[in-house]
Amino acid sequence: MAKAQAARPGGDTTFGKIFHKEISAKTIFEDDQCLAFHDIFPQAPTHFLVIPKKHMSQISVAEDDDESLLGHLMIVGKKCAADLGLKKGYRMVVNKGAYGGQTVYHVRLHFQVSR
Repeated sequence: MAKAQAARPGGDTTFGKIFHKEISAKTIFEDDQCLAFHDIFPQAPTHFLVIPKKHMSQISVAEDDDESLLGHLMIVGKKCAADLGLKKGYRMVVNKGAYGGQTVYHVRLHFQVSR
């Protein structure tokens, strides 16, 4: 696990290991473009991730062709939040780089509720 967490851009990550079923995760939703699951190291009482199946190390490397995929991640996250009963709101975050708090180099949306 520590090796996956310490992965740098271009390397295998925790999320690659989750896709390949090498690490288990509590899946909320999956389709051909993305996977949503409860964070295995939650930073809030409710914390789930929506990640693209396409490897994208950081949001800064997203290309114009990724626009619909990134929008899809947001829509999936919104639907998962509704399915989980998060009616009073939630926080949606994307981290970029070490100074932005990114610890695993694979783009993902964090959905968090602190209460």
